[in-house]
Amino acid sequence: MNESLALIARLKRIATTGMPTQGDARADDAWLTQGMAKGQLHEVFASVDDSASGAGFAVASVLAARAAPMMWLRTEASERQGGRLHATGLVEMGLDVTSLVLGLVEDEADLLRAAADAARCHGLGTLLIESWGRAPKIDLTATRRLMLAAEASGVTILSLRIGAEPVPSAAASRWQVAACRSRPLEADAPGKPAFDIELLRRRGGQAGLRWRVEWDRDAYIFDQTAFASGDSAALPGAGIPVAADRTAADDAAASVRRTG
Repeated sequence: MNESLALIARLKRIATTGMPTQGDARADDAWLTQGMAKGQLHEVFASVDDSASGAGFAVASVLAARAAPMMWLRTEASERQGGRLHATGLVEMGLDVTSLVLGLVEDEADLLRAAADAARCHGLGTLLIESWGRAPKIDLTATRRLMLAAEASGVTILSLRIGAEPVPSAAASRWQVAACRSRPLEADAPGKPAFDIELLRRRGGQAGLRWRVEWDRDAYIFDQTAFASGDSAALPGAGIPVAADRTAADDAAASVRRTG
């Protein structure tokens, strides 16, 4: 109750004074080894074809920031479109699935209500909110509330937007993710997950920056040295399969369940 009253009071102050100007004071490439700034809201955009890469980048960002445990909220429509999460793929990214709680809700309104509650949980490291398509309820007002909750609790919030166009929001940063062709390992073994990353917006910092990186699951860092020569071509749809089994997604599922 006290947290809710404090949040309401802060919203009233913002209505008259505007949003806080807190930004990420770190170097532009700090996210490569430290993940995204904690206790803030960040947006990750990916096309439908690159949905697995967007999810993989979000999970890797959580690991780079050492920001577990994580709660992943998605709607039933998201699960039908994207498929159920693939535990093997998450493990291949380096995630301990016992630190993940998955929440499945009916619609976008329930998604925001559940997110508001989870964002105030101090024991949570990261809240990942997945939505597909335009998702009009995730607007400037909703993102302001999420950002305030993140700043108050210290929980990092990642809004994973699949097949959506960026709109005005209160997010501290906005990222566009696409897949890159992985470099084959010895004996033509599959390479590490590779991403083409563009920083579209960063509060208080430079935007329009771009990186091509591999995910190093052993060191928990994004490695850009592999693409220093610039010889990698974008390959939509490639990447680690963190979502799979779309046909099974039509089956009934519990509202909240723990993976593993």
